Amino acid sequence: MSRAGNRRINRVLHIMAIVQLRHDTPGRAYYRRRLTEGKTSMEALRALKRQLSDVVFKRMVRDARKA
Repeated sequence: MSRAGNRRINRVLHIMAIVQLRHDTPGRAYYRRRLTEGKTSMEALRALKRQLSDVVFKRMVRDARKA
């Protein structure tokens, strides 16, 4: 995920990741799995953001195909 990319999208992905961590979600489980693999908290958060960005991108592509 480019840190120099679209700032609005990066902010939304960050908020999504924080919300995922606050509640008992699959995202939180993913984050904890990364921590047990030896990643730092920032690396695990970055991995979660990457996973969320992949989900958002797939949804955008699917919606564009329907339109």
